[in-house]
Amino acid sequence: MTHPFHPLFGHEYVFAGVRQSWGEDRVFFLDDDGGQHSMPVGWTDVAEADVFVAMAERRAAFRVCDLIVLARLIEHLSDGDGLDL
Repeated sequence: MTHPFHPLFGHEYVFAGVRQSWGEDRVFFLDDDGGQHSMPVGWTDVAEADVFVAMAERRAAFRVCDLIVLARLIEHLSDGDGLDL
């Protein structure tokens, strides 16, 4: 688990595979009791490192594309319109 805000951050599990589920690529793993669970690939070290994250070296908290989506969300919420992301 590599997502810094996840409560399981730093824990290692038995890798069971990657497949598309819930509309995204997910890592399936086994817990200590043999139960199978999944999480988004981006929360693990299974996927290749994001180029922006690697280059920013924790100096940038947000990507430009993420800030644009956030600005649109705030604009729509303040206008009372429905979401058009």
